[in-house]
Amino acid sequence: MSDMKLTKELMLTFDGHEKVSSLKAGAKLTEFGERQNEANEALAANVNELIKRVCALEDKQEKNTEILHKIAAELNAFKKELDRVKLSEKLNSGAIERLSNAIDLASGDDVK
Repeated sequence: MSDMKLTKELMLTFDGHEKVSSLKAGAKLTEFGERQNEANEALAANVNELIKRVCALEDKQEKNTEILHKIAAELNAFKKELDRVKLSEKLNSGAIERLSNAIDLASGDDVK
C-alpha cells in the first residue's frame, strides 16, 4: 500500500464552524485548501496503489487460468491413455487365457 495512510486526522479538512472575520477568511480558506490537497493526495496514492494491486491480481489470475487449462488438457489426455491401457489389458488377458486353453487342449489337459 501507499506510504500515505488514510487516517481520520489526515482526512479531516474542515475543523469547525467558528465565525471567521473577513480579514482571516483568506488564511482559513488557504488552510482548508492545503488540508484538502493533502487528503486528495493521500486518496490518490491509495487508489493508485489499489489499481496496481488489482492489475497484478488480474495478471496472476490470467496466468493461473492458462495453467489450469493446460492441466485440464493433460488430465484429459491421461484419461484417454489410461482407458486405452485398461482396454489393452482386458484384451491381452482374454488372449492369454485363450492361448493357455489352446495349449492345454493341445497337450491333452482339461480346459478350465
